[in-house]
Amino acid sequence: MMKLGMRIQKNSMRTGKLALVEGLAEKEGRDLEQTRESQRIRKRTRRRKMQMGSDEDDITEEELDKLKEAVEEKKKLIATIRNKPWKMKQKLEVLKDAQEFVEKFEGALGKGKGKKFYAYKVMMLKKWMKFQRDFENFKTACIPWEMKIKEIESHFGSSVASYFIFLRWMYGINLILFGLTFGLVMVPEALMGKPYGSMPRKTVPRAEQHSAMNFATLWDFSGLAQYSVLFYGYYNSQRTIGWLQFRLPLSYLLVGIGTIAYSFMVVIRTMAKNANDDGGGDDNSFNFSWKMYTSWDFLIGNPETADNKFASITTSFKESILEEQENRKEENIHLVRFLRVLANFLVMCTLAGSGYLIYFVVRRSQQFALEGLENYGWWERNEVNTVMSLLGMFCPTMFDVISNLENYHPRIALRWQLGRIFALFLGNLYTFLIALMDEINLKREEEKIVQRNMTFWEANIYNKSYSENSSVPFQVDPSDVPRGPCWETMVGQEFVRLTVSDIMTSYITILTGDFLQAVFVRFFNYCWCWDLEYGWPSYCEFDISGNVLGLIFNQGMIWMGSFYAPCLPAINVFRLHTSMYLQCWAVMCCNVPHARVFKASRSNNFYMAMLLFVLFLAMLPVVYTIVSIPPSFDCGPFSGKQKMFEVIQETLDNDFPAWFAKVFGYVSNPGLILPFILLMVMSIYYLNATSKAYQASNLELKKKLQSQAEENKKRSKKAAEKATGAQDESAIPFPTPKESDNKKAAKNENSSATNTSGKNLEVPPRIAVTRPPGPTGPPSPRPPATQRG
Repeated sequence: MMKLGMRIQKNSMRTGKLALVEGLAEKEGRDLEQTRESQRIRKRTRRRKMQMGSDEDDITEEELDKLKEAVEEKKKLIATIRNKPWKMKQKLEVLKDAQEFVEKFEGALGKGKGKKFYAYKVMMLKKWMKFQRDFENFKTACIPWEMKIKEIESHFGSSVASYFIFLRWMYGINLILFGLTFGLVMVPEALMGKPYGSMPRKTVPRAEQHSAMNFATLWDFSGLAQYSVLFYGYYNSQRTIGWLQFRLPLSYLLVGIGTIAYSFMVVIRTMAKNANDDGGGDDNSFNFSWKMYTSWDFLIGNPETADNKFASITTSFKESILEEQENRKEENIHLVRFLRVLANFLVMCTLAGSGYLIYFVVRRSQQFALEGLENYGWWERNEVNTVMSLLGMFCPTMFDVISNLENYHPRIALRWQLGRIFALFLGNLYTFLIALMDEINLKREEEKIVQRNMTFWEANIYNKSYSENSSVPFQVDPSDVPRGPCWETMVGQEFVRLTVSDIMTSYITILTGDFLQAVFVRFFNYCWCWDLEYGWPSYCEFDISGNVLGLIFNQGMIWMGSFYAPCLPAINVFRLHTSMYLQCWAVMCCNVPHARVFKASRSNNFYMAMLLFVLFLAMLPVVYTIVSIPPSFDCGPFSGKQKMFEVIQETLDNDFPAWFAKVFGYVSNPGLILPFILLMVMSIYYLNATSKAYQASNLELKKKLQSQAEENKKRSKKAAEKATGAQDESAIPFPTPKESDNKKAAKNENSSATNTSGKNLEVPPRIAVTRPPGPTGPPSPRPPATQRG
């Protein structure tokens, strides 16, 4: 019974405990539910307050400052996340968390009293950043032909794309030149000047009126085209024209000088920018590292171009490895010298022959002009332009064949090729100018004869009107008035014809040389005896150097001829615009990638230097004619003056105060100009010396850095050798203290048993354990021996 009672008591206690636990659990559940409900109510209240724009402060000022600092830190982290040396997965996670944090708490900072200005500032900053990003995208979209150039760059590399970038740059310059000549010279004369037919210089002579509108005459830029705003002779010498009192002669002279000055400024500025972007690295140090890490062109997106680039990099490595062997290789130096001298002799003969041929053709054209061009056919009228275009097309090919005799390195051979083509174009151009100067002298002699005849003609007209005894003045039609040859218009016509002939030759070359050859190789390859694609003739490669040099010398003709033919910049703009589309199509459809793809950054300033030199040479004839040669007496804006630049003095005398003209006279005195030029030369010399000193100091610093790097390498090498030796020593296992004590005790016992004198044998240091030790026992006392190792 007692046991039964105890069991009942225990059961009741258990039941009580269970009830107590269940009551506590129900209470905790109710408390948890109440807590959650209060949190929901608090969240709803806070959300309602934020939605209703409550101005109550939910956080303290200290917490607000900490939150602002945290938001700024997250913004800095977002801006510099790219520079962190983390894995991409970690970067993305951190960036996502930072952006979520900023989006979550940046808006909350703008709630409450005194925080609306911060929210407004944050909002305006975001809008400004978005505007800047959209504006940059808009500027990129406004760049002409950007997508075409990128497509060519992805297929042919940056070297071919550099030509089209250079063409686009030239297009921009010519747009500015066209705007100057069109807006300040051609439009004022067409709108405010005297109309066509009002005076002899603006009227076609009666003998030419029947053929003035024929296509052959207009194609030759004669007839009605000659007596229009396209050429120099049409412009009137009246000092002011129109109701605006526009000073056309002064504008004509200033525009002619300003185009050259603007071109100088743009070319030199571009060269300076390219020099700053180049960096001036040294390719001689770490040659293989530079080739390994910087040779690849990451803009290539075509498999064939990528294969060619891979082969080019492999070839450059082989060349660098075998360069020392090539230098030590014994060659027949006398044969090499003979072949190079022979090649240069052939090149000189080609240059001299081309120059003489141009001079001969120009002299023939002068004879044809004296006898009358209407008596000759198309070839005689266009002989000069056709011969110059054919020489520019075939002579570079001859130079390429001759260069095979010299056995130069490809890079050196390319420089020689560019130099020879440059000399060819330059020689042809200046031979053409020399022949034009002879023709100008003939025209001036003819002009003197016309002036004497004009005196007799005017006297006859006066006597005729006086003999008729009429009160009505005698009227003479402008087309019947005799006129001079106007050598300025003749020079402008020659430059326009040469430019148009060059345009037609380049287009025909593209269509026949590239397109027809590509069609022949593509469709006749299946039925030919050998593989036409990989053998001869194969597809054409884009000639970068030839096309760039063609652009440069065509621009030189524009600079020289635009003073005598204001229409030349417009013609060149049309040429460059059509060339961009035609050559882009020809490159993508008819050409194949180069066997060796070069980066374009190495040759930018080389082309700019040639352009600057051509600009300087183009400036000389224009300045010479302005300063030295008297203008024609009956045509052009400077007729009636001894020199063209006298229009400046005329403007100073009539439109400026007397003191200003006196000051200008003092400033333009050669006694002041020569010292100023000397000061400029000395300044240039000083800056050049300073630049060389800086370069020398940089070179010295570079050498010191290299020597310091070599010393650091040696120290690192020694430290690595020491670490390797220590690692090798640590690889030998040492006996533990317990094992060494047991061994020494055992050896001491053996030595005491065998040696009666009580001498102990020394244990060799650092003996490797080759077998497991015996059973361990109590440690024996160590003998008094010297510690080793």
